[in-house]
Amino acid sequence: MGKLFDVSGTQVALAGVGLTPDLALPVGLFELIGGLALMFGVATRIFAVLLAGFTLLTILFFHHNLLDHTQVVEALKNLAIAGGLLALFAHRQVAWSYDGLRNRRDRESAARDAEMRAARAEGRAEALSEMPVVETPATRVETITDVDGHPTGTVAVARRKWWQV
Repeated sequence: MGKLFDVSGTQVALAGVGLTPDLALPVGLFELIGGLALMFGVATRIFAVLLAGFTLLTILFFHHNLLDHTQVVEALKNLAIAGGLLALFAHRQVAWSYDGLRNRRDRESAARDAEMRAARAEGRAEALSEMPVVETPATRVETITDVDGHPTGTVAVARRKWWQV
């Protein structure tokens, strides 16, 4: 938020390291949008990588003087932030984030769809088992039994021709 409220100060800082001052507003917006996206868990992995790269670039442009103790501390701080962002990328999204909720909803929807397909298949099988089986010259009727040998229904089986093995 500081870069957006003090755009002129950000422009001076960018010009001091040889970058164009026109990047002040886009940089401030990127940091704000990226931070909000991480906070709410929207496109977590993408923004984690982008912000990690951005943070590492700030080390190269702003905190590269390793003889100055303050710059070393700032560089190590940014390196730790980039490491945390990359850990967030590696471990995907957290359970309460929008991405996590969306993935959970998709898995539940797929499970519901599978249950509905199974219920429909059971209904069709039950309807077929209740239909009377008629023996024709091309078929013969066989009785289906369960594991204990009790008859559970009948089924029409195609008769084999003498030339079929």
